[in-house]
Amino acid sequence: MPPALSDRRPPRRAAAVLTGLALAAGALTATAFAPATAAAAPTATTAADFPVRVNQLGYLPDGPKRATVVSSATAPLAWQLRDASGAQVAAGTTAVHGADQASGQSTHLVDFGAYTGTGTGLTLVVDGRASHPFDVSASLYDGLRADSMSFFYQQRSGIAIDAALAGSAYARPAGHLGVAPNQGDTGVPCQTGVCDYRSDVRGGWYDAGDQGKYVVNGGIATWELVNSFERAHRSGGDAAVGDSTLRVPERGNGVPDVLDEARWELEFLMRMQVPAGRPTAGMAFHKLHDAQWTGLPTRPELDDQPRELHKPSTAATLNLAATGAQCARVYAPYDAAFAARCLDAARRAWTAARANPAVLAPATDNTGGGAYEDADVSDEFYWAAAELLATTGESQYRDAVTSSPHHSRPVDAFWWGGTATLGRITLATVPGVALPADDVTRLRGLLTSAADGSLSTMAGQGYAVPIPADGYVWGSNSSVANNAMVLAVAYELTGAPRYRTGALEAMDYLLGRNALDRSYVSGYGERASENEHHRFWAHQNDAALPHPPAGSFAGGPDSALEDPVAKAQLTGCAPAACYVDDIGSYSTNEVAINWNASLAWLAAFAAERRTVPTPPAASCAVAYRVDSAWSGGFTATVTVRNTGTATVSGWTLGWSFPGDQRISNGWNAAVAQSGSAVSARDSGWNGTLAAGASASFGFQATYSGANPTPSRFTLNGADCA
Repeated sequence: MPPALSDRRPPRRAAAVLTGLALAAGALTATAFAPATAAAAPTATTAADFPVRVNQLGYLPDGPKRATVVSSATAPLAWQLRDASGAQVAAGTTAVHGADQASGQSTHLVDFGAYTGTGTGLTLVVDGRASHPFDVSASLYDGLRADSMSFFYQQRSGIAIDAALAGSAYARPAGHLGVAPNQGDTGVPCQTGVCDYRSDVRGGWYDAGDQGKYVVNGGIATWELVNSFERAHRSGGDAAVGDSTLRVPERGNGVPDVLDEARWELEFLMRMQVPAGRPTAGMAFHKLHDAQWTGLPTRPELDDQPRELHKPSTAATLNLAATGAQCARVYAPYDAAFAARCLDAARRAWTAARANPAVLAPATDNTGGGAYEDADVSDEFYWAAAELLATTGESQYRDAVTSSPHHSRPVDAFWWGGTATLGRITLATVPGVALPADDVTRLRGLLTSAADGSLSTMAGQGYAVPIPADGYVWGSNSSVANNAMVLAVAYELTGAPRYRTGALEAMDYLLGRNALDRSYVSGYGERASENEHHRFWAHQNDAALPHPPAGSFAGGPDSALEDPVAKAQLTGCAPAACYVDDIGSYSTNEVAINWNASLAWLAAFAAERRTVPTPPAASCAVAYRVDSAWSGGFTATVTVRNTGTATVSGWTLGWSFPGDQRISNGWNAAVAQSGSAVSARDSGWNGTLAAGASASFGFQATYSGANPTPSRFTLNGADCA
């Protein structure tokens, strides 16, 4: 039986005090809960007592402001927005949404976006019940931007964690430097039969709740942090993530702190490369961890188990190629020598992967650490080629990109085992990439079509989550965050406010507007997770150890219930409610570097002060006509017309079906569908549209129930009239 849950309630936001250290992204202070009236004041802390679900951190003045109310009422309900003194500052009525499939709840929606003021300790009162207090502030996400990045510093291996940077509760000696009782990581042997030498593989980040280090998870996490800086640099917001903005020991060295943090992992990734003169030179060892599962709890410096390097894999090698190439591009202005090292490692990794294209990590290698198996590495080849192309412009990498099947497929969800979309994002956003302009335009259209698919999914739900009801799997919160990143990328590409709105509403879900009235980010929310599965942030198991620090991101609901605690406590849960804040529930409540990297990326995006761009003017018109329909099926013709003055050279039309329509075949265009999102790419012969010209294509599809017409179309990412 798992230990009893702590009754400690975290503050609404982190309020860490770091003596003598002034940070540009300073922590926010907590504000006491101030109920609107005595009658509306909640008296308990269970989710059922807070049917008004809000982002428990708050809302941006220029962002969406929506909440969800759990109610079976069939008529709209009156709502009031009250300030900290209880005074009403806005009012209205709810919109009845009804059944929400993922949560199993009956829901209403509240939109108080017309409120343009700011304030702390606001509450939303519906039918006499008050929400948790929240703020409306332009600086809302500044603290989370810093804390979600501090997670990585505190996960560092091979360095003492400084109390002045992390707080006294989190200070600890360096782990895994070969100092007794540690047996690594300065001279780690391979598993039997893998190699006959030892390697210095110190440093890097502990992967998750365990103390293993995995190249394929380190790769995507590193890419996300560095890409976050790339995006901020393009938007002009890089000063907010620059030098001396984070709590890292390298602050003040003239290098943006986010790049200092990512470098700690990049150095480790390069140490995992098989050295010259050894068999499979240039490849990367797949992972490194204890021979047996590390006991819980165990502080890193007290781990006495032998450490082992596991067989190199093609996937790990391509992760090194991709992140090394990205490093070479981004770090060059700050450290040319380090950038050159990264590019050399990336080139050698690419060559080694091409020579060893199918060395796959086995699913059975799961003693002492996760297997991180991957049977298809075509996506990693595409990602690595894209990064190398964006950095070097060389034809060998362009040929690898354009010949990959991933180059023309619809944008899919990304994760450590599916990385093609990382390459698509790079090719669509890095200035001057060596691809034809129409190819870049097409990629941008595919990304915006995927974003439209997420918006369509959100629109049909009571909680506006960018994953479907069957998407609550292990690490579902990471899926939410990753899809929100694609929404944010679509916003960068088009300037269309709906994409920023979607990304911010995904943050609302993660911070409390969800089926459990739960913030999944420690230290952020009145009901925030605080017992995440972790080896040394293990207060639930040992009162002498701390809870996870503010900014740690729980994996989230997993409807498969893949650990004993989840099976014991969550049987019969609705998919979006299959979560328990218990240290033993590793399938719902673990932390991981790739998950926190997504959170950090989004927090930096949300925190950025911006003027909302004006969307590109519509330069296209679309006619959608159902030609024939029968029970369960139909055919349709779509005509796109260039209403602009410039010729369109190559087009991709995107839309999302509002119903359950599924396309089975098409003609006169390459039509593909992912979820509700559809992309139709020209067939070559009809790819050029002069001003005023049109092109038509058709398709056959199935459906059940209604067959509503799509309401929005995009041509190469821009809205059509």
